[in-house]
Amino acid sequence: MGSEQPGSDEIDAVDGRSETVLEKADRNWTDILQELRAVQTGTQIITGFLLAVAFQPRFEQLEPYEHGLYLVLVVLSGLATVLGLAPVIMHRQLFGLKQKERLVHSANRLLIGLLVVVSFLAAGVTSLIFDVVVGRTAGFVALGIALIVLVVFWTVVPRAGRRGR
Repeated sequence: MGSEQPGSDEIDAVDGRSETVLEKADRNWTDILQELRAVQTGTQIITGFLLAVAFQPRFEQLEPYEHGLYLVLVVLSGLATVLGLAPVIMHRQLFGLKQKERLVHSANRLLIGLLVVVSFLAAGVTSLIFDVVVGRTAGFVALGIALIVLVVFWTVVPRAGRRGR
């Protein structure tokens, strides 16, 4: 990757594209930004929901477990926000320093971390809602189902997609 000449075209064995290293880095960076935008919207909605919950009259009636789960979710939401901002912060710091490949590699890892955090955040919010509305058992069942769905989408679905190629 880093040994190629900046202007040289090379055909990618995976997708058959003929592009320079810099063109590929630019394309990958654009893809990462689009994915960050999609995740950012969901993260903002969940964070807004969590912030609103604390100011509801019923919040004081939550049990200690529910308060604890809520605080864990607030921490995950804050972490998701920071992970979503990190690639943009890195881009600002590396702008004009010819570090696009490094930026894309790091941003990809941060995006994967963000997706993991948001996945657990979504499962936890689902559990909290079921716990408060229906009961503790329903909250645990909802959490279990959400975690199973996450495992399917993180492992089974990508494998099935690879087999289709």
